[in-house]
Amino acid sequence: MKKVLIIAEAGVNHNGSFELAKKMVDLAFEAGADIVKFQTAIPELVMSAAAPKAEYQSKNTGSHESQLEMSRKIHLPLEAYKDLKHYCEAVVGIKFLSTAFDEVSLDLLNGLGMDIFKIPSGEITNLPYLEKVAKFNREVILSTGMARLGEIEFALNVLTKNGISRDRITVLHCNTDYPTPYHDVNLRAMKTIGDAFGVSVGYSDHTQGIEVSIAAVAMGAEVIEKHFTLDKSMEGPDHIASLSPQELKDVVKAIRNIEQAMGDGIKQPTPSESKNITIARRSIHLRHDVKEGAVLTEKDLIMKRPGDGISPIDMRSVAGKKVKKSLPADHKIQWTDLD
Repeated sequence: MKKVLIIAEAGVNHNGSFELAKKMVDLAFEAGADIVKFQTAIPELVMSAAAPKAEYQSKNTGSHESQLEMSRKIHLPLEAYKDLKHYCEAVVGIKFLSTAFDEVSLDLLNGLGMDIFKIPSGEITNLPYLEKVAKFNREVILSTGMARLGEIEFALNVLTKNGISRDRITVLHCNTDYPTPYHDVNLRAMKTIGDAFGVSVGYSDHTQGIEVSIAAVAMGAEVIEKHFTLDKSMEGPDHIASLSPQELKDVVKAIRNIEQAMGDGIKQPTPSESKNITIARRSIHLRHDVKEGAVLTEKDLIMKRPGDGISPIDMRSVAGKKVKKSLPADHKIQWTDLD
């Protein structure tokens, strides 16, 4: 199985603090994630002053301020991302990724040499955004929360018409409620996306806990994205739907275990279980004493362990044959015993 790309989504859970952002980088590295991802935006270019917060944002923050007011408080300034990328990759040793929410931020991240661009769910219908991302000619990860298949097809067509081949695009099934209720996960939709468009698929997980991410890997996800936080009780819109530091470690460990467990799909005895074949299977034995020259019937035979004699598969080949000599009950029959 191809190694699953695990994206530890820091997002804006640093609450606008560069020092907290660095602590999140450290945590993602310690947990074993492949990538730590942030969000880059100039709030005034993303939303108008009249844009309301999502219901979950109001609920999770306990505030009815506008989306713009909230975003101004929790985003890092653009000049911080160069240093943050350097801290990730040169100091800590984990790959840096950030989702841009406006064209200025896209240009910034492109200038930093980011080799994967993550398109968030809200931009799947944003034609100029999609065209700009495609022109960078990098790998693309596309989230599809709130989307129908036709909207996914639209985004893929824009990307491919502008030079991004489908083998460089991974599409993430996603639900954008934070936290996502289990009954709305619809994990089978991930396979529907893959079958419909012939693309690699993954899952951006906004549920509480780690179960759904693990299940997604077992169903073929090649990328898992999961929010994490330093402390779920921190103020901010996404902390409550994010993993704790220990949960992040747990989900990475579980995904790596599932990768190994998926195997190559060939059904055959594995090295670890081959030693048990003789112990657990059975051979043909005699149910009672038989005399020399006796013709064996099925009633003379009993299947017992160990399995290093004649297999019960051959029971009807043994029945009807003569024994060469008298044999005791419980004798494990060998072909050499038979005429």
